Parts: sequence; structure tokens; C-alpha cells
Amino acid sequence: MWHCAYAYVTCTQGTTHKKMLEKLAKQTAIYGISTIVVRFLNYLLTPYYTRIFDQGEYGIVTDIYALIPFALVVLSMGMESSYFRFTTRAEEEGGDVKTAKRKVFATTWGITALAATIFFALVWAFNMPISCAMGEVYVAHPEYVTIVAAIVMLDIWAIIPFARLREQGRAMRFVMLKALSMLLNLSLAIAFGVTGLYSSEFGVGWVLVANLVASLVTLLAILPSTDRVVPRIDSALLRKIFVYSLPLLISGIAGTANEFIDRQMIKYLTPGSEAEAMAELGVYGAIVKIAVVMTLFTQMYRLAAEPFFLSGFKKEEFKEANAEAMKYFVIASMLIFLGIVLFRDLFALIVGSRFREGIDILPVVLASNVLGGVWLNLSFWYKREEKTKFAAYITFLGLAVTLGLSFVLVPKMGFRGAAWVRLCAEAAMVVWSYILCRKHFPMPYNLKRIAEYVVITALIYAVSELALPHLNHIYWLSLNAVLFGAMVVYAVWREKINVKGLAKAAIGRFKR
Repeated sequence: MWHCAYAYVTCTQGTTHKKMLEKLAKQTAIYGISTIVVRFLNYLLTPYYTRIFDQGEYGIVTDIYALIPFALVVLSMGMESSYFRFTTRAEEEGGDVKTAKRKVFATTWGITALAATIFFALVWAFNMPISCAMGEVYVAHPEYVTIVAAIVMLDIWAIIPFARLREQGRAMRFVMLKALSMLLNLSLAIAFGVTGLYSSEFGVGWVLVANLVASLVTLLAILPSTDRVVPRIDSALLRKIFVYSLPLLISGIAGTANEFIDRQMIKYLTPGSEAEAMAELGVYGAIVKIAVVMTLFTQMYRLAAEPFFLSGFKKEEFKEANAEAMKYFVIASMLIFLGIVLFRDLFALIVGSRFREGIDILPVVLASNVLGGVWLNLSFWYKREEKTKFAAYITFLGLAVTLGLSFVLVPKMGFRGAAWVRLCAEAAMVVWSYILCRKHFPMPYNLKRIAEYVVITALIYAVSELALPHLNHIYWLSLNAVLFGAMVVYAVWREKINVKGLAKAAIGRFKR
């Protein structure tokens, strides 16, 4: 639907503006496809790991890969966005633009590289205290902590060079380097398993070694694209950059913490031994991975919609396009939700049998992902109006809900409580986002139509669940297929979607 809106907007803008938007759309498509492919390759490790590791071992993987994104957000300090903003400012100010851009690159790269190096040095120096704080398994293997710190350092060193590729429009090089990293990580992870290294005393550590090698090779591969610029901090420029990046850092920390802190709540609040807590964490992490289709859809939508809605076009056109996009996003999300929950037994095969005991939380996790996409739609107005302070308010609300409810539900319900906490946090952010939107930037959302699809989805799911005890498995799956097909037909009829026309357009694009 956003492609239709894009076509409408570009037809009503000037030729120059149209060309800019077309270039932006092409770049977005490349980055979007690459991100989806890379993430899909990453998810291929889930069925592999959940078949060679037990729940506790996979819990370590889940724990570590929940901490890494948080470290990356803190150490990057919002410098990616700052780099884009200040290189644009250099073009606006004129003069020696090339030199100015190189100074911005050297400064942002320099401060992030310095922060990452100090971080690694501190982790290496205080390895044992940090390992003790993280749990018994890390005390037994403090080298895990050091390797994770090295991965973070290498990834941070590469962040600004990757941002420079995007700023220069070198999309294919960006894609190839990201693909190289993931393919190398995937290949090494499988090779280590085939050779039996995961059965050694070092165990899960080989997962980290694979990632470390991939990060190192990627950094070495991207260095030639820096055009011999070395990290060098200009203190006067850095002060200006920090003024811009600090709000982004605060919002990023809160948002990332809210997204990944549920894993830490399971680890520290689940009753019983640490081994039992890590097993719960392993099951939770595996089930979250099953929701990959919804996650990828939301990510694809964000990559396509964010640059589109933040392009310069009239206020009323923005409102109409965003409202229409919200409706179709919900429709697509409801279909994906039903497609997964109605056939969850098939999707459960993605993970090993030891992890399927948590399959009952899959609908809750999927619903959380849907709400995350709704919140994304509700965020475009304040980004467009440059009122990004609302992002911090909303993400801190979600974090507060997550922390507050976790202390109540996780000790009682374990990973199931964490799933419900995440749903409540996403719901709170959506509700407050909508209230703020109504107050500051009213949008013509078709709430009745949106609610209609949500209610129908809930009814279909309820019918399926009520029929389950009374039908054998084949009949139940057949019923679910009919129910899902009915939902698709209804959506096509209700929205008057020209399926034949869409098919022809898709085939035409493929031929071109």
C-alpha cells in the first residue's frame, strides 16, 4: 500500500523531488532486501542450535545475544544519525564540503572507536567481577565475557564506516559486506558443530568464536572503503555532535532495554536454581525466534515506510497515507498472525523438541510484535514534526511497565510471565502513542475497520481453539486452512483488492 501512496505523492511533486524519492525508494529496497536476507540467514541457526544444545546451553546464547544489542546502542551513542545529520549540514553550509565530511567521519568514528576500545579494556580488566555478576556459568567460563566484549568492540569499530557507505549511496558494497559477515558466521557455526567442538568443555563458546571471526573479517573488509581517513576527534565538532546525539542515545537505551530486558528478568527473577532459570530463558528465546515471519514483515515495513513518511510532502497527504498504511499493516499482520497460530505445530518444528513446551506463548509473542508495528506507524508523525522527545517518553513508559510487571509475573509464571509482560508493555506504548497523536497531530485512522479485522481474527482463533479437543489433528488443520482462507477472501472482498491486477504487476516487475 505504501508503494501506491508513493506513486501518488511522486506524481504530484516536481521532477527533481520525484527523482530524489525514486532514488530513496531504490536504496530502501536494496537495504530492506539485504536486511531481510541477512536476518533470515541468522534465523537458520535457530533450528540448528536448538537441536544440538539443551535448554540451558541455548539459554546462554539467548542471554548473550540480548546483551550485545544493548551494548551496541550505548557505545554507538547515536553517532550514526549524527553522522548523517552533520554531513548533510556540511553540504548545506557549502565551502570545502569534502574536507568537512571527512572531519565528521573522522570525529564520529574516532569517538565510537575510543569508547569501544575503553569498553573492551574495562571488561578484560574486570573480567571476573563481571562474570560473577552475570552468573555461575560465566564464572566457569569467564572467557565468554571477554569474547563478547571483543565482538562488541569490533562491531562498534565498523558502525560508522558502514554509515559512510550508506551516506555515499554505495548500497551494494554495504549489502555484500553484511552478507559476508552473516554467511561467514553461519558457515563457521555449522562447521564447529560438524567437527564436534560444541561437545567440548568450551561448548557454547564456539558460537561466540564464530561471531568474533565474522566481525573481525568484516571490519578488515570495510577498512579500504574509509579512503585512508583515520579516527581523529575534533573536540569543537564533537561538542556540537553530542548536543544532537544525546537525546537519541537516551531514547535508544530505553528502547533497546525495553526490547531485550525481558530475557534478563527471566534470568534473575525465575524461582529455582540458575540452571533452571537458564533453561526457561532458552525456551523463551527459541519461541521468540519462531515469530520470525512477523518480525521480518515489521522490519521490511519499517525500512520501506520510514524514509517514505519522513519525505517532504504536504501535511494532509501525510495524514491520509499514514492512516491508509495503518489499516493495511493491521490486515497483513492479522493474516500473518493467523497463518502462524493456526499452524503452530508446523512452525514449532523450527526448534528442537525440548523447546516446544513453550509453544503456548507464541500467540502472545506474535501479538506483541503486531503492537510493535502499530507503534511504529504511530511514531511517524512526531518524527516528521521533529518532536522526537515523545519517543523518549513513550519508550520509558514501556520500560517502566516491563520492569514493574516483571517483578510480579515472572516469579510466578516464569517465561510465560515475561511474554505477557512484553505484551502489556507494547500495549501501553501503543495506547499512549495514540493519545499523544490525537492531541498533537490528529490522524484519520479508520478505527472501526481496524477493529473489525482484529475482532474477526480473535473469533477465528477462538473457534480453532474450541474445536481442537473435539477433532483429530488432520481435521483440525483442515478446519484451520478453511478459516484462514475465509479470512483472506474476506479481506480481499472488503477492501476491493484487485488480485488479478496485483499479480500482473508483480509478474511485470519480475520480467523487467
